[in-house]
This record gives sequence, C-alpha cells and structure tokens, in this order.
Amino acid sequence: MDLKQFFRENPRAALAFSGGVDSAYLLYAAMKYGAAVKAYYVKTAFQPQFEREDAQHLAEELGADMQILTLDVLCSDTVTANPPDRCYHCKKIIFTAIQEAAKADGFTLLLDGTNASDDASDRPGMRALRELSVRSPLRECGLTKPEIRKLSREAGLFTWDKPAYACLATRIPTGERITAEKLSRTEAAESWLMALGLRDFRVRMQGNAAKLQVRSADLPMVLQNRARIVEELKKYYPMILLDLEVRE
Repeated sequence: MDLKQFFRENPRAALAFSGGVDSAYLLYAAMKYGAAVKAYYVKTAFQPQFEREDAQHLAEELGADMQILTLDVLCSDTVTANPPDRCYHCKKIIFTAIQEAAKADGFTLLLDGTNASDDASDRPGMRALRELSVRSPLRECGLTKPEIRKLSREAGLFTWDKPAYACLATRIPTGERITAEKLSRTEAAESWLMALGLRDFRVRMQGNAAKLQVRSADLPMVLQNRARIVEELKKYYPMILLDLEVRE
C-alpha cells in the first residue's frame, strides 16, 4: 500500500499534528491525494513555542485546516511523577483530547506521524496509540525517516531537514518530578542556543546542573562560544556541563 491508496480508502481523517518532519509530510500527502483532513496541534507545557509556530507556518503554507488545543498535562500526578512509562500516560491524555475534538468535528479516524523507522517495541507512547486505535499511514506504507525527508524536500516543505525534537519532559531524568519551572528553564536555555546556531542538541538536567549534548560537528562552535554559553545558561542553572559522549 502507498499513501495514495491509503487516502483513497480513507478519504476523511483527523491528524495529530506536531509540526515535525513526519506529521508535516503526512498532512501534505493527505491534501495532495484529496482527503478531507483536519490537523490538531496540542499545546502543552511540554512543547516549546517554536514547534507551535512551525506547525502554524506549515498549515498556512498548505492552506490546511488546523486547530490548536490547549491541554494542562501537568494536572496529571502520574505524568508529573515522571515514571519510565510517562510517555504512555501523556500520549493517552493528548490523543484522547484530540479524538474528542475530532469526533465533535465529525471525524472517526485519527492518524499520527509514526514512521517505519520508529521502534514500536521501545516507545511506551506507541501502546497508547494502539489502545486508542490511532493509525500511522507512514508506518503502514513502509516509509522510513530518510525517505520522508527526501519526499518532503521534493515537495518543497521547509520541514524536510528539521531535526527530531523530543518533548521538553525528556530533559528531566526519569523519576524526578516534572514542574513548570523546570520545563521553562529548559525551553529558555534551548531557545537561546538555537538562536546561537546549534542544531539537534539537548540541554538535560543533571541534578541542578545543565548537561549540554551536541553533535560532534558543533563542538568547535560550543568551545568558541564557551564564555557566552556559560554566562547565558547560568541564568537558569548553577552549573553548566558538556557531555563528551556527543550526539551524532
């Protein structure tokens, strides 16, 4: 099966839309193949502002119908306790909210951007999707992340080379309580580093310290701007560490 056939068989669907590479291409493909599709972006404390802006930008470029849902995931004690399966509980809350909104709009089918490169066995959130009967056309059609990037570039989508971005909650160690203050610090630090020019990096909490993880290609930039980085991140953390097990 390819996406053209999928949307011929499923001509009306709601889409959980993050503004990332995968859901962006899926929205484009649904519209290309004539499906009646509505995108739902869920705004929570776990998503940085730039993700919402990217989602809105792409929806505007495509002329897509998009709705922003605001959800307080921090009201769940299970989520804020940050257990190993936090993602399952969070996804269950988020996708249930999308399903309810989609149902009110007359949609019975909900899609997400999981692709064929994603390891279902290693992602607690996948269990929530299965329980809620969410379908993943990219995965069903065997499309991998590199293929989706290539197709996105050919389609002229600005998201084609966007780095993968896990939610802000992943910066807090499992078992450590998640708070709005910790998430806000993380977003502020990462937003500044992104403006500096870093790509595909993380600022993880290690105790009260910030542990900066970057690609090996970005190490020279980090060292060149060491003093500026330390000065800025010290506004949010008492100690700044550089992880030498770099991201590739």
